[in-house]
Amino acid sequence: MEKFLDPELLINIQNEYVLPWGINIVMALAVFIIGRIVIGLVMRLVRKLLNKSKMDNMLINFVTSILGSLLLLFVIVASLDQLGVNTSSLIAIVGAAGLAIGLSLQDSLKNFAAGVLLVVFRPFREGDFVEAAGVSGVVESISIFSTVMRTGDNREVIVPNGPIYSGVITNYSKRDTRRVDMVFGIGYEANLLQAKQLLADILAEDERILAEPKSVIAVSELADSSVNFVVRPWVRTGDYWNVLWDTTEKVKLRFDEAGISIPFPQMDVHVHKQD
Repeated sequence: MEKFLDPELLINIQNEYVLPWGINIVMALAVFIIGRIVIGLVMRLVRKLLNKSKMDNMLINFVTSILGSLLLLFVIVASLDQLGVNTSSLIAIVGAAGLAIGLSLQDSLKNFAAGVLLVVFRPFREGDFVEAAGVSGVVESISIFSTVMRTGDNREVIVPNGPIYSGVITNYSKRDTRRVDMVFGIGYEANLLQAKQLLADILAEDERILAEPKSVIAVSELADSSVNFVVRPWVRTGDYWNVLWDTTEKVKLRFDEAGISIPFPQMDVHVHKQD
């Protein structure tokens, strides 16, 4: 018992173990705390610079989240190294574990890679109305693995990034203007020139229809039971649906007033009586 209470032995233990480990722990904590503070400053600086560059918020959030995770990992490794942990072996273990996890999470990694490509190349932005991976809706946000879209009936749909990037993406909001494609049919007995003039008047009266590019009104087909017109005005993207619906209604009302019939499929049934 006296041997363990020997002052020289206690001093040696203190000098060889307690003080070095205590210093290492304090230094590791200092590295971690200072590192977290530095990460916060760097993140604020990066976000400020990205905001000044007028970059999309979706891209800013994505870049800062990835950068923050990488910096935090670096700080953790530095803190462990300060404790005397063999970080090279730790990195090798983490790498092996990452490889095993990666093989088991191939789909997730595919979604992650697709998310990076979506953010870098930006085929769409937050607020765009797109059709991708069989879903149509407004893009609300894009994360590392998935994209959140809001459908026309206000449903929230979470779509994995992989199918979005590997498939066809139709962005209806990308361009400032869109062409409204409509087809109207009249009967063969109707006055073709009169119908064409009525269509031109309807387009001319609508202030939402752009003067350039010029609207197209032309006879496109002599169908089985009708003469078909193609009507193709250009509008602002935000006016597309309202112009489509309003024009269709006006055409029906004007044709009715002018006595121009709009044919519809009919079937004649002949009944033969047998004595």
